[in-house]
Amino acid sequence: MRVIKFLALALGLSCAMSSVQARDWATIKQSGNIVVASEGAYAPFNYFQGSTLSGYEIDVMEAMAAKLGLKVEWRALSFDALIASIRQDRFDAAIASHGITEERQKSVDFTNPHYCSGGQIVTKAGGPLKAAELANKVIGVQLATTYADAAKKVTGAKEVKTFPKDTDAQQALLAGRVDAWVTDRFVARSAVEKNASAGLKTGELLFIERDAAIVRKGNTELRDNLNKALADIKADGTLRKISEKYFKEDITCQN
Repeated sequence: MRVIKFLALALGLSCAMSSVQARDWATIKQSGNIVVASEGAYAPFNYFQGSTLSGYEIDVMEAMAAKLGLKVEWRALSFDALIASIRQDRFDAAIASHGITEERQKSVDFTNPHYCSGGQIVTKAGGPLKAAELANKVIGVQLATTYADAAKKVTGAKEVKTFPKDTDAQQALLAGRVDAWVTDRFVARSAVEKNASAGLKTGELLFIERDAAIVRKGNTELRDNLNKALADIKADGTLRKISEKYFKEDITCQN
């Protein structure tokens, strides 16, 4: 498994980020590198293995950068701070399973999606598996995600508890502090497989979404070049191979 050594953990970013700004395409191309942020806490999409950053999205961005003749300089930051950091010009781009929404499009520009997925209910045996069964239940979700938005729209839910990391919401379910957890369907599958003794079950999808990388709003040439690179790795089969490496199926958007 290819992994990339990370350059900065979230707690050590302040100094590193002070000298980094989102740049236009000409500057990035001339420098030979692109500064990209991810969360590093959202397996199997982006996560740390010891001191190395790995995952589906890490491999995807590395492949895209290679098509553009660039090397990636990675940064790690909490998910809820990524959009704000892009707006503050702290990185060139971020790739961290941001679902494309109208609200987010007011703040940043999205590339074309690198995968399609949806928000799925996860519970313990005997727990709620359908949206209608979430009435009077406590739902755990990660803060500032589309999963949190969807959970808040559930009719009759007793409470929606938000957590800094998706893994925190998962642990709350395992500990019995919430009745259900709403997360990405592929994350849900991985959690069920890794926690076989806990008897986790997957339920309905609450919504379908397209997930993409983000860049500063108006950084059109960078976005277009990332889109071209994404199209190239899709056309030559690289994107499918990366997908099958992590998911044993092609999770890329088909239209």
